[in-house]
Amino acid sequence: MAFSAFRQAHIYEKRAFSKEDKSCIQCLECYDQNVYIGTKDATVQHLILTSSTNGDKSPGLTKIREGRARKLGSSNSVNQLRAVPLFNHLLVLWDRSVTALNMFSLEPVPALKKIQHVSLFEVCDSLLASEGTCVQMVTSSSRRKVLRIHVVGVDRWEVVKEVSVLQDPVALAVDGATLCLATSDRYLLCDIQIGSCEELFPHNHSRQHVIVTSLGEGEFLLNGPEFLGMFVMKTGICQRPPLQWPQEVLAAGACFPYVLSLQPELLSVYSMLDQQRKQTVSLTGARGLLSTSDGVLVFTERDIFSLSLVSFEEQIQALVRHQRVEEALLLLEGAQSRHPLDSYKELQKAITCLAGFAHFYQEGFSQAKDLFIKGELDPREIIRLYPDMCLSADFQSHLDQINKGRDLQVLKKEDRNKFHHYLAFLGDFLRAVRGTERGLKCSKEVDSTLLRLYVEMNDDEKLQQLVAFPSKCSLDLCVPVLEQHHRFFSLGSLYESHGLHTDAVKTWVKITDGLCKDSSCSDVYGHIVATLSQLRDKDTVWAFADWTLQRNQETGVQIFIKRPPDGQFETQDVLTFLETFPLALIFYLEYLIHDLNSEEESHHNRLALAYVTQMLQKEDERVRVTRGKLQQLLWESKFYNISTVYDRVKSTTLHPEKAILLGRSGEHYQALQMLVHEEKDLQAAEAYCCRAAQDKDSQFREVLLLTLLQIYLSSKDLTGAAVDLLNSQPHVFALEKVLQLLPESWSVQLVSQFLVVSLRETFHQRQMVRLQQALAQAELLRHKVTWVSKTKFRVDKQQKCRVCQGELTEPHFVRNLRGEVVHISCMGYSAL
Repeated sequence: MAFSAFRQAHIYEKRAFSKEDKSCIQCLECYDQNVYIGTKDATVQHLILTSSTNGDKSPGLTKIREGRARKLGSSNSVNQLRAVPLFNHLLVLWDRSVTALNMFSLEPVPALKKIQHVSLFEVCDSLLASEGTCVQMVTSSSRRKVLRIHVVGVDRWEVVKEVSVLQDPVALAVDGATLCLATSDRYLLCDIQIGSCEELFPHNHSRQHVIVTSLGEGEFLLNGPEFLGMFVMKTGICQRPPLQWPQEVLAAGACFPYVLSLQPELLSVYSMLDQQRKQTVSLTGARGLLSTSDGVLVFTERDIFSLSLVSFEEQIQALVRHQRVEEALLLLEGAQSRHPLDSYKELQKAITCLAGFAHFYQEGFSQAKDLFIKGELDPREIIRLYPDMCLSADFQSHLDQINKGRDLQVLKKEDRNKFHHYLAFLGDFLRAVRGTERGLKCSKEVDSTLLRLYVEMNDDEKLQQLVAFPSKCSLDLCVPVLEQHHRFFSLGSLYESHGLHTDAVKTWVKITDGLCKDSSCSDVYGHIVATLSQLRDKDTVWAFADWTLQRNQETGVQIFIKRPPDGQFETQDVLTFLETFPLALIFYLEYLIHDLNSEEESHHNRLALAYVTQMLQKEDERVRVTRGKLQQLLWESKFYNISTVYDRVKSTTLHPEKAILLGRSGEHYQALQMLVHEEKDLQAAEAYCCRAAQDKDSQFREVLLLTLLQIYLSSKDLTGAAVDLLNSQPHVFALEKVLQLLPESWSVQLVSQFLVVSLRETFHQRQMVRLQQALAQAELLRHKVTWVSKTKFRVDKQQKCRVCQGELTEPHFVRNLRGEVVHISCMGYSAL
């Protein structure tokens, strides 16, 4: 492959709206990401360079989109465009007048009136521009043989000097205070500050082939006699040998260390270092070129091409590979004068990487990885060697490994086992550099390649780990890969990690609905619910709430229940939405009441009514569970409206529930009547008494059971139930109260069991009371003895007995609980 100093790219094509459309490109201007076109039909078009993937703003690596356009008139071409970014001005030479437009809106600058009768103009850098106050502009009059020096500010321009010339200029260029111009038969140098002119040399070119270009640093490039490209310093001397370029050169530009000359069908690239031609580019219908910071823009009537300078390191390596060592050394020495001294270090890194490639192709993967990391190899240099890997189209390699890269493509077809080893190396290398500075600079390509790699190697675990967490995977590159290999669950995870929650859930929904096949996840629906329950994007949750609940109300309602505390929905909005999902509504109301401890009456009412509705509509195992929940709610809740719930159940057969509601209203007799006579569930009636008496004293329970006994006794059919009640609860009933209720017709034998147990219980209770009293007295006495034994007191010789008032002459005496000392014989007369 031939050596290339520049890479060509077609970046713009001007559309023709009709066959008679004559709006062809006449001139160009470029600043930063802004390109301006001047056309033959008096139009100025603003184009914008879109940013490339790696952040490079080079036009050669970007595409262009059209911005605003301004029509200056009905005829005459735009001859020159110059940008003044200091003031956001765009200076336009049209109809022999210089007009100032805004660089972005292309609206005229009102304060700057047209400068008329101008044939040529040029903007130059000056000390004033560096101070940020104004710039200088040179114009050539179309009526007089004179050059005018203008000072241009943000809202004014004025002529500060005039320099007379003998002939009308046909081309000019400015570098600082030096002006180089060409007339119809010679080239001259002029000093703007002092107004002097110096003739350089004659020429015999037509106006079309006269070339004056500034190379910077006080150097100009001229199309000299005999079609020599002459380098002239501002001092008037030549420090470089001339270039021998072809005839009919239309334009020339410079991008150190190269000069580019343009012919109608060809662009030639020459080196300033050895004056040799290095590259040629075919360009049909070329009309002109414009130098940029890293190359040139070449235009035809309707197209713009970018030629971007290849990095010096790559050029040097290419020259080495082509065994052009002297040229490589010369280029390295020349590049050193314009680039930082650490260029040598960068070159050393590049050579280290080349050594890594040698091990790479010999399958010495461990050594190759170490060398690539040591040489700080851009991971994209490795990625580009693999066929079908995820690499953005605008990446320009710094290493020429194209031919060897094709070997891997062949290897993939001929030896899959060996190619698998190369894939494993790629994964190891990318994981090693993923968190490094090099890897972070191209994290999109690294992560995207890892994704494709895991897909091709069927490594589902690593694939899911990659997409489940925030990554730099490019959706444009990765989505087609995942779709092609039916990894739809991972595709949803990728969307989710990029914040595209709606797309993520849509993808998982397709799997759940069977529209997409992917067996990598066994419970996609559960994952959807878990994702929606934690999602802060409430619009997405609402968008899929209906689908989620339609599929499973019990699981789907978790999207409202399992939310983080700071991500809750408005309760009323959820309740309104769940009206069409009765089972989900119950779960949500239970969540409000039991988990959030809601005390709102409407919530408790609504849950009770929902339980009732569910019980009346279904006949299955769930009804039993629901009935238990309803009864628990009716017993325990203090916040529902009893009458509201009772109105709903009074016309139903839910007698136990009606009994509970009557009991909560204090109507225990009616409640027990309903359980006994309507529900005909005697066990439920007894259980009602026990439940209603919870947290109450024993007397209340006795009253309830006596009421139930009265109901039993009022019906001849319930005599056995009354006896059973007495026999089962003998310790609760007071014997005398029961005897008052029992019919006189009952025999003692009928209630003998109750009487025996009751009497025994009564006797037992009385004995227990006596025992408890005795124990209490004994405990009191024990405490008194303890207290007396621990108390110290003093007995004197004159101490007298408290009872007989005789002196205590014996060593033995007694002290009672009141602290009085008495004789032992008098102890019986003293109360302890």
